Amino acid sequence: MHPTKITPRDTARRTRDTVDRLGTERDIWVSTSHPDHGPHQIPLWFLWDGQAVWMCTGATSAAARNVREEPRVRLALPDTFDVVLLEGRAETYPATEVPREPADAFAEKFGWDPRAETGPFLYVRVLPRTVRAWRGVPELRGRTVMREGAWLA
Repeated sequence: MHPTKITPRDTARRTRDTVDRLGTERDIWVSTSHPDHGPHQIPLWFLWDGQAVWMCTGATSAAARNVREEPRVRLALPDTFDVVLLEGRAETYPATEVPREPADAFAEKFGWDPRAETGPFLYVRVLPRTVRAWRGVPELRGRTVMREGAWLA
């Protein structure tokens, strides 16, 4: 249970808290859309490399099909009190073509290496363009902490 009294954080504090969470959280909600089939949302494991979010999904999954058709995505950390929403464009890499450094870091973080699997997997990289972070109504004002790919504090 969270306290009901919320002391609003300034932009610099929200930015630090957001970057910390991106570096430590395990799961992220991924929202994609397809022009013919509409919205799709799933949770995936993710890695934050300091600039971008890296995820992995089956190469034939709905999420993979959607980001190849429409690369604009929204990501959300799974806490409804401490909200973090990211928006950006997805880039995809087949497991056989993913850059080594993020793939190795992903495998180390989760103890699972999609490159070693028999089925085809697709890595998805999202470089955020907009990030919003807030805790309750008192922080709705000033919730944007990244705009046009630049942290505001």
